[in-house]
Amino acid sequence: MSSLEAVELVDRIWARDPTVWTGHDEAQWLGWLDEPGRMLERLDEHQALARDFDDTVLLGMGGSSLAPEVLRRTFGVERFHVLDTTHPSAIARLDEQLDRDRTLFVAASKSGTTLETRCQLDYFLARGGTFAAVTDPGTELEQLARERGFAWVVSGEPSIGGRYSALSPFGIVPATLMDLDVRSLLERADVMAQWCRLGEENPGFQLGLQFGEGWSEGRDKICIDETPGGFGLWAEQLLAESTGKEGKGLVPAPSESPDGLDRQHGRVGIDDPLDLGAEFFKWEFATAVAGSILGINPFNQPDVQAAKDRTAAILDRMDARLEPESSVDELLAQAGPGDYVAILAFIDPGREGELDLLVRRARETGCVVTKGLGPRYLHSTGQLHKGGPNTVLALQVVDELGEELDIPGRKFGFKRLISAQAAADLDALKERGRRVARVRLADL
Repeated sequence: MSSLEAVELVDRIWARDPTVWTGHDEAQWLGWLDEPGRMLERLDEHQALARDFDDTVLLGMGGSSLAPEVLRRTFGVERFHVLDTTHPSAIARLDEQLDRDRTLFVAASKSGTTLETRCQLDYFLARGGTFAAVTDPGTELEQLARERGFAWVVSGEPSIGGRYSALSPFGIVPATLMDLDVRSLLERADVMAQWCRLGEENPGFQLGLQFGEGWSEGRDKICIDETPGGFGLWAEQLLAESTGKEGKGLVPAPSESPDGLDRQHGRVGIDDPLDLGAEFFKWEFATAVAGSILGINPFNQPDVQAAKDRTAAILDRMDARLEPESSVDELLAQAGPGDYVAILAFIDPGREGELDLLVRRARETGCVVTKGLGPRYLHSTGQLHKGGPNTVLALQVVDELGEELDIPGRKFGFKRLISAQAAADLDALKERGRRVARVRLADL
């Protein structure tokens, strides 16, 4: 790309020109470009939020939970908990360790109807505590929060999609509740935003150009640097959900080696934890640039709804039976050049370390290996698996779910919910002709 073309592309992005991508509704989803400056203006509002509690629990999924989780890990905040699972054992374990009278529960959902978040909220509302919400204006969650007398409600920016919301209230309110130096985080993000107005010296443009040109050369696996705070956990949603559609896509692979014909290096520039704000913005801009090169709309997620619809149908119909299908050996034997293995684990997050041996085994194929916990990955890499290139070998792993954990006001509990989510996703993958298998964690 010439210098003139680079300047023109950057200028058109900042001018909200949807023809940079597909010419559809992209202009409606570019609020993230200005959000660092807007959030600096709202700092006093957020600093005034009630947060004098021993523990804070964020109830959220995907774009509402991943940036807070990376912030929590990066800064080592022990009394802030991100609950982004429907596994009954994990929910019961967290509940047992909390003093609910000294705990703030924050429900975070842009749509206000996210099934997992609303079920978590129903569960904890019935048990007592102090509650707050982060949601877009006019949602069902906002209405519920007002009716139930939540301590506070913070409104999000409707022109920002969930995966671009790290520097919006969905990331910054949790950062405030963690007592981080939010002003410095945002100021560094705002400086990066100004740098991303430049032409060829633009850091976000250069990263996006690398991703897009590498993709055009067959290097579609983005091997993201491992960081102490797990930056790749957030970045994989941004890349996978933004680009994985129409049979195309960048495959994010946190912590994988970039050495390989189908791989490229996803460098993370965090020298100081407070650089995280700037890095969030840089990768957002890079993803928008890469989306232009791929010729897709990086702000929609057309295949995410498939698993949600199937989950609802299974919940209405009956309990899901998660029987083994095929085997690890049979699935991995199908691996070929350019493929990647996705380990999709509907297990207690506390047992994630038990997947390490399986990851090493999958790497023996020579393929990039990714790992996601369900149902979290449904809001992250799930779009790529179903809408991206048919190069995925999807290995679903399930564990023993234990006793049912009832959800007040629902006809199903968490055990039934997570079972339905696992069954629905495997069905959706099969429908799209993906190579799949399901195994039990205990059998590995």
